[in-house]
Amino acid sequence: MHSERFYTLSASCPDRVGIVARVSSFIAEHQGWILESRYHSDGDNGDSRYFMRLEIKAASLPFHLAEFRERFRPIAEELQMDWKISDSAVKKRVVIFVSKQEHCLYDLLARWQSKELDIEIPCIISNHDTFKGFVEWHGIPFHHVPVVADNKEAAYAEIHRLYEESKGETMVLARYMQIIPPAMCEAFPGQILNIHHSFLPSFVGAKPYHQAYQRGVKLIGATCHYVTSELDQGPIIEQDVIRIDHSDSVDDMVRYGKDIEKAVLARGLRYHLEDRVLVHGNKTVVFR
Repeated sequence: MHSERFYTLSASCPDRVGIVARVSSFIAEHQGWILESRYHSDGDNGDSRYFMRLEIKAASLPFHLAEFRERFRPIAEELQMDWKISDSAVKKRVVIFVSKQEHCLYDLLARWQSKELDIEIPCIISNHDTFKGFVEWHGIPFHHVPVVADNKEAAYAEIHRLYEESKGETMVLARYMQIIPPAMCEAFPGQILNIHHSFLPSFVGAKPYHQAYQRGVKLIGATCHYVTSELDQGPIIEQDVIRIDHSDSVDDMVRYGKDIEKAVLARGLRYHLEDRVLVHGNKTVVFR
């Protein structure tokens, strides 16, 4: 990460000759200084897609971000781009969701407090009140929204309201043990991140460590992925594994897994916040 202010342009478009030249020429024409650039072409020759991520020194451009968007828009339309540009000086707003397991919440708040994750956390939402005192000790608003069988529609309407009221840009399910309804997935595509305690696509759903133990696997892992209406099937952002053996119990696996879950979620969230993740169907391109 650069110490100076920069803009991050991330984009994908149908692959063709001259994409990099067209974009870099536009930046050079305005004396823009490219600090970092990454590119990738994905797919068959007849249906391939091109991905790019550029970091541009903000002070090198003669205009602000709003004008950059206006000037760049005709080029994006010409190249049929899906694109966005963000400002490193503007902190992303992340709403954290948690249930009764604390390890991912504790880890994210420690990284936030140390500025390793330089974000705004406008609130934390939980279906239990277990961490109310801990969260409020950090000076963060805590919202307890119970989710039970006969109130799910009302509960998620309230969660939706709280997220929009807080001007959230990203939801992080930090071991939030509830299934997000399809309507919310569709309302916030590419904004909801989950940490699943298995190496997906293995052992989806509940109690994956118990499933892994019964199957006798030699590796267990964790997966950070975007949430879609299909349970645990969203585009994968980051994964990691640890080796186990026949002597490890389910409790051992849960203990090992917590360390992996924390690291994978923190990395996946960072990639997302830094606009390093571009979604292509149910896959991702991640410019690490």
